[in-house]
Amino acid sequence: MRLPSRLIATLIAVAAAICTVLASRPKAAETTAEELVQALQRRYDSIKDFSADFVHRYQGGVLRKQISERGHVLIKKPGKMRWDYTAPEKKLFVSDGVRIYTYIPEDKQVVVSAQPRDDQTTAPALFLAGKGNLTRDFTPSLVANPGGSPLNARSLKLVPKTRQPDYDWLVFTLDPATLAIQGLLTMDAQGGESAFFFTNLKENTGVADKEFAFNIPRGVDVVTDAAR
Repeated sequence: MRLPSRLIATLIAVAAAICTVLASRPKAAETTAEELVQALQRRYDSIKDFSADFVHRYQGGVLRKQISERGHVLIKKPGKMRWDYTAPEKKLFVSDGVRIYTYIPEDKQVVVSAQPRDDQTTAPALFLAGKGNLTRDFTPSLVANPGGSPLNARSLKLVPKTRQPDYDWLVFTLDPATLAIQGLLTMDAQGGESAFFFTNLKENTGVADKEFAFNIPRGVDVVTDAAR
């Protein structure tokens, strides 16, 4: 099984990346990488919350095999996220903006860790907190579409200017007419690739803070992760 802390870092990165892409609606057909990034940044602040169904496929890295999972995600800036994996194994990752809760019912254990302090915050976490800057934090380039992408899609690769502990780069696959996100690919520090595909995506619906409140189930062990 993939290490929960590694998965949490990936989920933070993906949540932040979606916030950034959803915020923009310029036409992309003739846009350079630099212009596209500037357009994304200009609209970034307009996204306050969103929800979506997702499929998450992971291969390589520690597992040395491919897995496919699905579920539902809720994100709310600043710093709140809820990844509810429903199949094939139930898993729940919740951040209330202060603490991160990892719960895998089969293990009968909840891991509680603190949100990173400001001086420990990675670039994706900054975006999730509403403090990110694409042109400052990443080097953009237009790249070939990953396998399985729609025929007329465009893909934008973002490489962090400062080395990140949990990923090497991000690739967005976008609808060239609307910049709606069609897929997101990340490469983590252990050589694993995570691909996310989103459907039923909704923006700025006023997701309530109570959706990010985690109640520890009865009968489970509670472990405090002091490493975070």
